[in-house]
This record gives sequence, structure tokens and C-alpha cells, in this order.
Amino acid sequence: MSSPIDLVIHGHFYQPPREDPWTGEVPEQPDAAPFHDWNERITAEAYRPNAERGTFQHLSFNVGPTLLSWLEAHAPDVYERILEADRRTGRAVAQAYGHAIVPLCNDQDRRTQVRWGIVDFEHRFGRRPEGMWLPETAVDDATLAVLVEEGIRFTILAPGQIEATRPLDDSADWSTHPDPTPPPIDRPLRWWHPDGSGRTIDLVVYDGALSHDLAFGSPTAEGIVDTVLDHAGDAGGLLAAATDGETFGHHHPGAEEALWGALTEVAPARGVRVPRLLDVLDDRPPTHAAQVRTSAWSCAHGVGRWMIDCGCRTGGDEGWNQAWRAPLRHGLDLLRDWG
Repeated sequence: MSSPIDLVIHGHFYQPPREDPWTGEVPEQPDAAPFHDWNERITAEAYRPNAERGTFQHLSFNVGPTLLSWLEAHAPDVYERILEADRRTGRAVAQAYGHAIVPLCNDQDRRTQVRWGIVDFEHRFGRRPEGMWLPETAVDDATLAVLVEEGIRFTILAPGQIEATRPLDDSADWSTHPDPTPPPIDRPLRWWHPDGSGRTIDLVVYDGALSHDLAFGSPTAEGIVDTVLDHAGDAGGLLAAATDGETFGHHHPGAEEALWGALTEVAPARGVRVPRLLDVLDDRPPTHAAQVRTSAWSCAHGVGRWMIDCGCRTGGDEGWNQAWRAPLRHGLDLLRDWG
């Protein structure tokens, strides 16, 4: 008998702080017209319709602390609906506090990002988080070690971030990925703390093709579930997807309706379950251990786009480059360590 299919879609909801540091207010942003600023516009297009529809009760989601602070002050109805969704379902996940690229932090800042993210989550959601979203899913061994030490049970990664896997019982050697095969994603993987203490964290690896379709396509509710059934196949198991939460209504108008329909109508009608990630961890415990590579979901060059002219670009004039990244990163690190 094949395993049931579990669909988990994770929305990473985040906006950087746009407040003027002198006034504490977000200045008018004409390119966000007819709204005052981009926070207001994205709230109207994505956060409010998803919150009012109740989508957060069916998603796995994290909301960045800076965005939650703005929503609490400027859209308290949306803020309260998001908190209420977690009170009802327990689907929220914490986030490292300031959206820093955690592998590029020093030891003190890495732990501060994690601890502040935990405390902010406890303050708002009234419970201790079991999962944490790493900004840009940027990861390395030192980052996972801190998550383990701070009591985090799981995080979410892209398939390309898994260096190697092997059965938990050590019955086979490590298999490197993506050669010869991609990592297994039908259930979480397990990463072991290198200190020999036996402490672990589980890694939920999302399906790259489904996540790409959600982020850059315009799938219908039926199309989303068709893809899930096709990718899961007869074996069933977990199929996770992860994308920016702003995809649903802001980047793609109408995508919030497709998402709602997929999670609440089409998936149940076609026998696809929509569980919490916590339920998946209990129902589908890992069978394989994993090693990770220093990497992020948004850079094909490890974490190069935040420290070197790695080749990741979004336009620019002919001959333009991003060689300024290296001296900027060096300067920020000098400022951090000064004194």
C-alpha cells in the first residue's frame, strides 16, 4: 500500500524595515502608488486577503519580526488574524531575527539572531517555536549547530543545499548530491550535531519544481494539486514547497485564491492531506542522515551574492558588476568587530 500524500506549502512573509531612522515613520514611496508606501500596498494585495480568507490556518508560515512590528502598528486587524491562525493550528515558524545571512555572521551575532528570533516569536505567538526559517535558507554547519543548541527542532532547506545523505542505521556509505541522484525529500532528513552529544535537527527539504512554479508561474488550484500528485507518484509521502508569501496576491494577483482553493478544496477532494509540519515530523520520522553545504536558496554560488561578485544579477548596464560587494562586506565586518 502506498503512503498517503502530505502537501505542505510554506510561505516566507517578510519586508525589510522601511522606517526613516530619524522619525521612525515610513516615508512616502511614490512608486507604491496609489498607496503611501510598499508596506501598505503589499498588505492590501497579499497580507490582508490571505489573513481574511483564513489561508494562514492551512499554510506553514513565518513572518519576519520587522514585518510583524509594522503590521501590529499599522494593520492590527491583519496582525491579530495571523496570530489567531497560529492559536488555532500551531503552524507558525520562527525566523532568525533580522534577516541576516546567518552563515556570514560571527559566532555572537549568529546566536543573537537565533535567540532574538525565538524571543520575538514567544512574545507574539505565546509559545516556544519548534521550527525556524533561516533567511534565504542560508545554512552551514555552524548555523545548524546553534539551532540545535537553542532547542529548534526543524528548519526548511532547498534540495540543492543537501551535500550528502545516508541511512540512519549506517548501512551504506554517504551518497553525494546532486550526483548521482537528488536527495530524498519524501520525509525529513536528520542532521547530527558534530560534538558527539547525539543532538539533532530535522531538515524539511522542499520540492524545487513545485516551489518554482508557485514563485514564477501562475498555477491554478487544480494545477498545484496535479503537480503534487505527479511528483509524489505512487509512493506518496511528503511533498513540501516553499516560496515568498508575497507571491500570493502581490507578485501574482489572484494567486491567493488559487492557493486557498488548492489547500482547502482540491487537495482534500483528491485525497491529499494538508498537515502541519509538526505532524509530519511525528508521522514521518527521518530514515536518512544528511550533510549540508554552505548555501542559500537564492544563490547558485553558495552565499556568494552577499560577499563577492558571484555572477547573480538582476539587470544593470553593460559592463556593470557587483565587485563592490567584497569591500562592503569587509567594511561591515570591520565595523561589527571594531572595539
